[in-house]
Amino acid sequence: MIRKGLLVVISSPSGGGKTTICERLRRQNVSYRYSVSVTTRPSRKGEADGQHYNFVSPEEFRRRVREREFAEWAQVHGYYYGTLKKYVDNILYERQIALFDLDVQGGLQIKKAYPQSVLVFVLPPNIEVLERRLRGRKTDDEEIIRTRLENARAEMEYWPQYDYVVVNDKLDSAVSQVQAIIEAELCRVSRIETPG
Repeated sequence: MIRKGLLVVISSPSGGGKTTICERLRRQNVSYRYSVSVTTRPSRKGEADGQHYNFVSPEEFRRRVREREFAEWAQVHGYYYGTLKKYVDNILYERQIALFDLDVQGGLQIKKAYPQSVLVFVLPPNIEVLERRLRGRKTDDEEIIRTRLENARAEMEYWPQYDYVVVNDKLDSAVSQVQAIIEAELCRVSRIETPG
């Protein structure tokens, strides 16, 4: 039985696999909650408002920043992304497991605000594989792909600040490793909360 909420942040450079890993974990564990970020980014084909992201205008996002509604927020690839404080606090209050698909800025902000959170960094096997994945999505033009690759090199410098690192060489293996991390953290939390 989960006695305390568990916040699991999964970060990777764009194309590293964090969203796919989160989706697979949620399919395998229907009790896991998924943090739906607020963003000013336009929706992509197949994305639904409120399911994949909460899409808002830049003005609305800035208003929420001023009113301190976010547990974390950052500007990434020219768009704002953020996680609502009330969502995180609700997860902890209800003692649930939540997955957060965040960039490194957001991940480190969550860790600072909620030190009990668990940070998992997903690395691609190498930059060439990452570039192939970004091109294979066919969602971005050449300039955006180049920007994402430049940002990826900078983001990958942050992995030492994370609690765990998983190399996403084979998706099934990466998902299994993240699942094992979550189970180990649940056991650790249970030991801490159970009087010995």
